[in-house]
Amino acid sequence: MNLHRSSGVQLHPTSLPSGRLGDDAHEFVDWLASAGQSWWQMLPLGPPDEHRSPYKSASAFAAWPGLLADPDARVEPSEERAFREREAFWIDDWASFAGEGAIADQVRFDREWRELRAYAATRGVKLIGDIPIYVAPGSSDHVSHPELFRSGEVAGAPPDAYSDDGQLWGNPIYDWPALRRRRYRWWIERFRRNMELFDVARIDHFRGFVAYWAVPEEAATARDGTWKRGPGAAPFAAALRELGSLPFIAEDLGVITPPVDRLRDALGLPGMVVLQFGFDPDDPDGPHRIENHAEDRIAYSGTHDSDTLRGWYETAAAPVRAQIDAAIGETDEPSWSLIELTFSSPARVAMLQTQDVLGLGGEARMNVPGREGGNWGWQLEKGQLTKQHAKRLRAATEAAARISA
Repeated sequence: MNLHRSSGVQLHPTSLPSGRLGDDAHEFVDWLASAGQSWWQMLPLGPPDEHRSPYKSASAFAAWPGLLADPDARVEPSEERAFREREAFWIDDWASFAGEGAIADQVRFDREWRELRAYAATRGVKLIGDIPIYVAPGSSDHVSHPELFRSGEVAGAPPDAYSDDGQLWGNPIYDWPALRRRRYRWWIERFRRNMELFDVARIDHFRGFVAYWAVPEEAATARDGTWKRGPGAAPFAAALRELGSLPFIAEDLGVITPPVDRLRDALGLPGMVVLQFGFDPDDPDGPHRIENHAEDRIAYSGTHDSDTLRGWYETAAAPVRAQIDAAIGETDEPSWSLIELTFSSPARVAMLQTQDVLGLGGEARMNVPGREGGNWGWQLEKGQLTKQHAKRLRAATEAAARISA
């Protein structure tokens, strides 16, 4: 992708004051434009699970009707027929899974989304989506295509400095040979769907295409898992031949090995660096340290899984706090100084969390990984993002030469 020096803000539509599209979404686009921002990044748009997680969605293709501003809008039979024809690969599976009215809801979403994306384009704002690598157990995809998944193992992450037991995600694992025999059609269509919805999409857990952590289905923790070889570049090559481009960001966080770096670079995908990860006293040469940022990266102040900048700073251990203070100097507002530090990165795109623009503490955190409940619920109050916030962010954006045209 030919990314220019720019910046953006992450906010899932559920965090809008109404939690829906419509006027609130258009007003947020207006705010982004007035703040000089080029990007609005979101989390996955699929129907969330019972804990509100968009990363364990009932579908890798369908959008959540709960986001609709007008869920009762009339849908003509001709509109349903046209949608079914255009989205033939997945829509009948979803209709069988979700029941009566499922197709009409997707038509409604398609209308509202197209209107939002077109409006954002007129304001110079592009949309970034999110593609979780795995599907949810029992999801429409899992139920409709059992031949694409292995039995006896589930997905997870190995033990590391943050968890002695690793992470037991429980998602079904792909049968990559079966996908290869089908010429990666499922992945091509998934990429196509996201390219319909977004200008760019982040591929979550990109390293899983090189090697993934497979855990026995009956295991109590992820400690018993093993690394298994992934498909490498093959799904991307198949998609590139058919779709012509790959407007994706590689979420290359976690245990990253040279083969992961080589795959990302061979595909020409920008990777991620996270400012909050760059103050590890045990990793002085890490890629997340601001002095080690590369131009072909997306620099995030934090992610939806990390604390807000203010919450992180206020709870940082003394050695970490010392490194932060050395980087930002004496300041009355450390979280804003960290925003300015993120913007100073050589990375072409800098991305902030909305909570950090507002200077909110840990109470506004979106997600705590490993905690089953109490996540994904943060919402803006009406009018909470003001003209003053936009003016301040625009000034910082201009100072860092990231201003939107």
